[in-house]
Parts: sequence; structure tokens; C-alpha cells
Amino acid sequence: MLPEALRVTLAQVGAAMADAVAPWWIVTGAAVALHGVATPARDVDVLIGIDDAERLFGRLGLPLVPGTPHARYRSALFGCWTEPPLLVEWMAGFMLRGPDGWAAVVPRTRTRTRIDVSGVTLSVPDREELASMLEAFGRPKDLMRAKLLRG
Repeated sequence: MLPEALRVTLAQVGAAMADAVAPWWIVTGAAVALHGVATPARDVDVLIGIDDAERLFGRLGLPLVPGTPHARYRSALFGCWTEPPLLVEWMAGFMLRGPDGWAAVVPRTRTRTRIDVSGVTLSVPDREELASMLEAFGRPKDLMRAKLLRG
């Protein structure tokens, strides 16, 4: 069972993305929770397309700015939505720096997890792909979540 704040936030994310053109994905802690693994989710991270971000950010009143530079991560566009109970971080053109340089983070799977949040369908990578993604991120909390996903 999802905590109420996460359920409400996910419903708002689904509603905000109702007119999205490109595939979009819930990732990190919220995605792990959607797979039924008990883990804290203090925010909701969403990978979205750049065109969708431009429309969405305008509608939500978010500035069209790149993500803050980081040695391992970057986004062409990044926005924080504070209206829902949990912070939502929108990432368009999200990239991860690995041993071979920068690479786009784009889930390959189209797993749809149906959750009871006003009938909204949210997309998350399948368990194995999500675990691999979390391991690539390499943060201690991501490594813990990957281990939990793999049981």
C-alpha cells in the first residue's frame, strides 16, 4: 500500500502528464514503491520528453532551465513542482555519466503499473531495468533500493 502523500502526488503527476506525447517514466524511490517494495519516497522523479517539458513547465509556471551541473547527472530541462504533497522533479533529456562518458537515461521497457490513484496509469521501468538503473546511479540509497527490488 502506498502512503497517502505518495498516492496523491502520483495522481497529480498522472493528471499533469495526461496530454504527454513522448513516453514518460516514474523512476527512483517512487518507482520502487510502485513495484510494491516498502521504501521511503520523499519525492517523485519523472523522466519526460523535452517537448512535453516545454509545454508542462509553461502550464505549471516552472522556468525552462537546465538542471544544476553535477559530475554524474545532467538534464537539458529540470523543474521542481512543489504544489503536490511531495516534491516532483521533472527531468527532460536526463543523462548519466558512466565509464564511457555521458549517455541518455531512457528506459527500454514499457511496463505499465496500474495503481489505484483516480484510475491513473503510471509508467515505471520493469523491476530488473529499474534495479540496473539504480545501480548505475550509484548513490547509497539507490544501491539499497536495487537490492530490495531484486529481493
